[in-house]
Amino acid sequence: MINLVIMAKCLSSIYAVNHVVKSNNFLSGIIAAPARRALEREKIDSLEKLSGYSEKEIMKLHGFGRNAMEKLKNHMKEHQVSFRNELL
Repeated sequence: MINLVIMAKCLSSIYAVNHVVKSNNFLSGIIAAPARRALEREKIDSLEKLSGYSEKEIMKLHGFGRNAMEKLKNHMKEHQVSFRNELL
């Protein structure tokens, strides 16, 4: 019985550590989760950081498509932010 109690305490601490939920709300409700996760993988968590990238660079990210890009561009325009210009 004591072994079960010890085992339960060990498992509960592992469960708590391994199931931490991130609460990054950047662009939540604006673009779909796959596109948000793509930005998160690149450590883009603000419009200011996003403005350092070109539209072409963002479109190359796995999870981004035309629909997400249109929504993102509209949101950026509302906040008077734009993508970095592509060098020719």
